[in-house]
Order: sequence, then structure tokens, then C-alpha cells
Amino acid sequence: TPADSSKLVDGYSGATGLLLTHGGGAGTHATDILASTNYGDFSWMNMFLGFIPGSIGETSTLCCLIGAAILIATGIGSWRVMAACVVGMGATATLLNLLAGPGSSAFLTLPAYYHFVMGGFAFGAVFMATDPVSCATTDKGKWVYGICIGILATLIRTVNPAYPEGMMLAILFMNIFAPLIDHYVVQANMKRRELRYAG
Repeated sequence: TPADSSKLVDGYSGATGLLLTHGGGAGTHATDILASTNYGDFSWMNMFLGFIPGSIGETSTLCCLIGAAILIATGIGSWRVMAACVVGMGATATLLNLLAGPGSSAFLTLPAYYHFVMGGFAFGAVFMATDPVSCATTDKGKWVYGICIGILATLIRTVNPAYPEGMMLAILFMNIFAPLIDHYVVQANMKRRELRYAG
């Protein structure tokens, strides 16, 4: 039931866009589910601006973009990691859209541009994946690290029916592999230099 606007509301509990689309049955389209919900207007623009219910960092992608600009301008956050997360998620979501058949899960039909504004993706890509202590440190390593985060987050969101948000789990997984990624990038650079000076 809608809240009484004459009374002060201290908090609100309800389904988020990710949970609503996960609840849709096979053969339904994710954007149709979001448009027909009674929990609020889950249009792309409302999700981008933050006029939707959600946990901290899950609502306003616009505010996350402002934060990204500040982090990039001050040199604290790596634009490579942020861009790579977007590339990884966009490519994987587009591929899953192409593979989704008529009887597929509703979440597989969610367009890639919706993934960017739903859940904790923007917050995670800007503020968590770019942590200078736990992310990859080489330039090529940052691209690999970020792309893998985007791929894993999308796969966890879409394939796993029990876990509608996958951004934090994807970041934690890739934090484990960040030193290994940097190791192989450095080894590849050393081999390339050896071959250059050997001839």
C-alpha cells in the first residue's frame, strides 16, 4: 500500500529492480516486468537519476559518475578499471541478450544499458574496483582486471537465480587474482624485451 504523504516516513522496504527482474518467469521480458511493477517507476532514467528504492550506492548512477570524474581528476581512481568494467559488463550482457531464446529467464533479456544503472554496478566500478591497494597495478593488468569484473558480475547476476547482485562478489574474486594478473603482465613484458634485445 502507498505511504500516507501527510506522515513522515523514516524508511521504506521493497523490492529493487534487480530482484523484480529475477522474479519474472521464463518467456517474459525484463523491461516489461519493470514497467508493470507496483513498487515504483523503474524506468531507465529514474534508475540513472536515483529515484528508485535501493541500498546505499545502488540508486543514483549520476552521482557515481560525478564521483568517478572527481576520482579520475585527482588521480586516485583508475579510469582504465572503470572503463574496463563497463566494457566487460556491456559485452557480456549483449552476448546474453543474443543467446536468450523465447523460453529464457527474464533477466537474460535485460538490455546491457539497464545493467549499468541497476544494482551496485556503478558504485562498485567507481569506488570499489578502483581501490589502489587491491586492484591490478599495471596498465594492461587494469584492463584485464576490470573486464573480468564486468564479465563475472553479469554472469552472477543473470545465471545464478539465488543471487541477484554480483558486483561485490566479482570484485572480491578479481582482487584475489589481481597479483597473478600483474605477474603475468610483467613476465610478458620481460619476455618481449628479451626477444627485442636478443636479435
